[in-house]
Amino acid sequence: MAAWFDGARRDLPWRRTHDPWRILVSEVMLQQTRVAVVGPYYERFLERYPDAAALAAAPEQEVLAQWSGLGYYTRARNLQRAARAVVDTGGFPRSYEEIRALPGVGEYTAAAVASIAFGLPHAAVDGNVVRVTARVFGEKGDVQTQRVRERLKKEAQRLLDPHRPGDYNQAVMELGATVCLPRNPQCLLCPWRDQCAARAAGIEQELPVKGRKREGVRVHLTLCIVERAGAVLLRQREAHSSRLAGFWDLPEARELPHAEIGDVLGRFKHSITRHDYTVEVRAARVVRAPRGFKWVGREDLAALPLSTMARKGLGAGGH
Repeated sequence: MAAWFDGARRDLPWRRTHDPWRILVSEVMLQQTRVAVVGPYYERFLERYPDAAALAAAPEQEVLAQWSGLGYYTRARNLQRAARAVVDTGGFPRSYEEIRALPGVGEYTAAAVASIAFGLPHAAVDGNVVRVTARVFGEKGDVQTQRVRERLKKEAQRLLDPHRPGDYNQAVMELGATVCLPRNPQCLLCPWRDQCAARAAGIEQELPVKGRKREGVRVHLTLCIVERAGAVLLRQREAHSSRLAGFWDLPEARELPHAEIGDVLGRFKHSITRHDYTVEVRAARVVRAPRGFKWVGREDLAALPLSTMARKGLGAGGH
């Protein structure tokens, strides 16, 4: 598998280093975010915070502004907490158990960093690896159950190449991302095609088995762009409000009961976990800023941690 990876690997910026800090940053960014989106953020973020000490010393609002647009902002806060833990202990931990103990680091991330940076023999099992392993072994159980996940983790660990664990882990992830796809897997290109139980049984399209997904919640809302003398009206979320605490939002129409709501400036769709938003952006006018809102100059917007929905709203409104 590692030999297949030598010829099939994509040239991604985090694959050009064995620096554990840089690998940790990439793995945290890649959680629930597509590779194509992460690339530019990864390089900008590391230009600003090239090591744990730089991130540990940065103001949180600055860090959130750098992360803005990637979503799942708890990751940024946990990454900064991890950076401070690295600084406090005098260097990046070198064992799986110590890496796993860093704030926000789970089993998969610890295994990925430990194997890629330090060559430690721990299988990194993400969604791609679960899919590949379930097909190779013909696993017909629900992969969302703990019992089946543990079984697949054991199989992944058994298959791990102890001589090149980092390359092996990346190879299986690459296989899931580019060949063993959720739909229409490219079996003829797969190095495991002759030993894949799912392919032999003709059920590769049916695996992995997943339990029923909960229905998504559809939400319609109207965001307003209110401008005055080169400034835009925004609201900062309170520290205890949610995982987006500290971020800045555009006002919703319902939050401006006395506003004069004007023309539609644009529309966009946005998803957060199970919630699917259809958002209409309108111009609006107010006599004075309501309580909790502030006028922010356009030139200052880039330095603020704007929520992704606020960024999309400003983009739809031509800002």
